Amino acid sequence: MKTQSRVVVGLSGGVDSAVSAYLLKQQGYEVIGIFMKNWEDDDDSEFCSSNIDFVDAASVADVIGIEIEHVNFAAEYKDRVFAEFLREYSAGRTPNPDILCNAEIKFKAFLDHAMRLGAEKIATGHYARVRERDGNFQLLKGLDPSKDQSYFLHRLNQAQLSKTLFPIGELHKTEVRRIAEEINLPNARKKDSTGICFIGERPFREFLNRYIAKEPGPIKDHKGRVLGQHVGLSFYTLGQRQGLGIGGVREKGAQKGGNDHAPWFVARKDIEKNTLWVVQGHDHPWLQSHRLTAQDASWCAGHAPAPGAYAAKTRYRQQDAACTLTAAPEGFALQFPEAQWAVTPGQSAVLYDGDVCLGGGVIAAME
Repeated sequence: MKTQSRVVVGLSGGVDSAVSAYLLKQQGYEVIGIFMKNWEDDDDSEFCSSNIDFVDAASVADVIGIEIEHVNFAAEYKDRVFAEFLREYSAGRTPNPDILCNAEIKFKAFLDHAMRLGAEKIATGHYARVRERDGNFQLLKGLDPSKDQSYFLHRLNQAQLSKTLFPIGELHKTEVRRIAEEINLPNARKKDSTGICFIGERPFREFLNRYIAKEPGPIKDHKGRVLGQHVGLSFYTLGQRQGLGIGGVREKGAQKGGNDHAPWFVARKDIEKNTLWVVQGHDHPWLQSHRLTAQDASWCAGHAPAPGAYAAKTRYRQQDAACTLTAAPEGFALQFPEAQWAVTPGQSAVLYDGDVCLGGGVIAAME
């Protein structure tokens, strides 16, 4: 490492990015902090905490002894991430805006800004790792299996990976908290943020209501019986159990002690007929898929991996599932020997070869 090479760190106000900045400074880098403001609508509400987060980030910068700059990417975010998020929801799919945010904002708009500041690298508080092998940059899982965030980073390309550091990728969360306490960071015990960045902790349906028109329609079971009314297909996702409003419906003639009390799950969405299909029981066949096709593929190496045996996640926090990769029109297909639960169009299927995240695509269909 060259003495005093400049690294720009995305400081979110959270403990992970704070410890990342501290570790880089300890390693001898010239560290500059950037706080990204990505959302402006109702920013003064109880749900959107960017003002509090900036105060926390500034306090961290003060303790560590680095400069911090407040940068507004709200316009880029609305154009590149939020507009796509609404398009997908309006089409009845369930997108993952955090993946888009990483690809379009944190590792594009932010990276460009950092390069203009003369940085050689950027760094974030993600639990992931980058490894160079023969001039190729590989994205690896973070060493803390309960915190690994490579799933959200799978759209990063060679140019982005070559410029990125993940200082806490080798650490467990408990160690990150310990370091924060040890150096008296003001946010050492701050709760981890959850939920989508622009929604925060607010009720999701209430948020979507502002942007997507409600189109109520029937809720039907696998036999075609109408069980109730949905408020609009955009407001439901496959595998959803809460908020269906049909908890009191029982399978007619069910035996006592049978499946009559099993919970209902969203299993299918028929956009053309505006019908929400639900099934009873977590293990219903309609919730199981052995195959999926994905489109809009993005591969970390810049090209698709060879067809063959790999592992994949079809949602974050899922265990890796063995699969076989084959090419498919406009993307790729994955075949799973063991059925996967509630595979959801709009979510990402991410491929792994051991600890190496290869990339992935957006789930288009499953069977």
